[in-house]
Amino acid sequence: MNDRYLEFTHSPFGKSLASMLGLPTPPRLRRADAPWADRPLEATPVVLGGDSGAALAAPLLKALSGMGAILRIVPEHAGLAPIKAAAAQMSVALAGNPAPDSGEPRSQALVFDASGVASPAQLREVYDFFQPLVRNVPGNGRILVLSRAPQSCIDVGRKTAATALRGFVRSLAKEVGKNGTTCNLIEVETGGEGWLDAPLRFFLSVHSAYVSGQLLTVGAHAKATAVALPGSLQGKTALVTGAARGIGAAIAEVLAREGARVIGMDHPSQEGALGETMAKIGGRGLALDVTAPDAAERIAAETEGLDIVVHNAGVTRDKMLRNMTPQQWDMVLNINLAAILRINEGLLKKGLNGGARVVCISSIGGIGGNAGQTNYGATKAGVIGYVDAMAETLAQRGGAINAVAPGFIETQMTAAMPVGPREVGRRINSLSQGGLPQDIAEAVAFLASPAAAGVNGRTLRVCGQNWFGA
Repeated sequence: MNDRYLEFTHSPFGKSLASMLGLPTPPRLRRADAPWADRPLEATPVVLGGDSGAALAAPLLKALSGMGAILRIVPEHAGLAPIKAAAAQMSVALAGNPAPDSGEPRSQALVFDASGVASPAQLREVYDFFQPLVRNVPGNGRILVLSRAPQSCIDVGRKTAATALRGFVRSLAKEVGKNGTTCNLIEVETGGEGWLDAPLRFFLSVHSAYVSGQLLTVGAHAKATAVALPGSLQGKTALVTGAARGIGAAIAEVLAREGARVIGMDHPSQEGALGETMAKIGGRGLALDVTAPDAAERIAAETEGLDIVVHNAGVTRDKMLRNMTPQQWDMVLNINLAAILRINEGLLKKGLNGGARVVCISSIGGIGGNAGQTNYGATKAGVIGYVDAMAETLAQRGGAINAVAPGFIETQMTAAMPVGPREVGRRINSLSQGGLPQDIAEAVAFLASPAAAGVNGRTLRVCGQNWFGA
């Protein structure tokens, strides 16, 4: 569904009226229209900074150089020693960041390595880097902070400072979102340094247009081999449940765009729509109810080994708890949660290839809760707990399991909402608009890639930084 307010405020008259009345003007977000590129930041200026004890300069420089970025530094900024040393060793050129009035292209991204921040006082180095630069980030820019994961910090000061960065990133994201700029945090566990390339590519590219104010933890993966993100889904076999339309159809489309062979699954009542969706992407349809007792066995028989499983099928049956029937509770719990557990249990016995990656669709409703959705909220929170609980099991097989939690997404369901709640749902995030099914699909494709092997047991919110929830 079109966002008429967004379109209006970008018309000449609407823009003038919004400015006169002090109304928000949602930015136009740049989204991907092609597969993952080898050099997504080709000739794009990026300002790189760090604290005086930064430890991630080498993998950062390697990744950014590989993406084709023009690397800039602020010469007077303290903490450049680790970056300069790594650049010299790797023969990577660093340019000075030009003044805003120099006529040079503005830097599209700001990246700061805060992995060495050891005390609250040292957080001043974060302030000193961003404060003079943030006002000049152009529309659809990217701000990215890297830190040590608090759980990897033994020292009290380091753990305190690392946790403080979460609040810094979430707050800065709400300041910069008005022009479509996103701000995110990558927390690196000990041993996760070698798995940074794919998360950096995701957060610094157009594939993460609706992800802001989020943290993603990257760790080690002893049983996986590092691969490049571009082309990493080529020839993989992917199953997507609930694939007939909406978010599921978008997920199937993006996976196919990245080279996967897609099997779309949906309820037999949706067989016609499913066939149309699969025909568009060269996929194959499987009309099957996720709650069928033999669903896992039938999937295994039809697919001959899966590399990717995306659990997207879900329903809502909204009622205040005092009015909710047992049938409404049971249906939502069975489809949205119990079916995932049953199917995965069966596929783990037979049906998953080695290194398979599983992605489950959760929801912001499972994080912040919604009145009238005790059944739905329980299932979506349960999904978050499930991926955390199953992470080690999948890792032992060389794979991983993660979740994506959508916020307000423009679908047939949200289009049917009354106009008041619909407009509120669109505006209560840092980007002042609803997301698109493609935004969920881009995050799923990233998490489904073996290049993201360092990400396991995590939940990534794709909500434009919705203003409620964790």
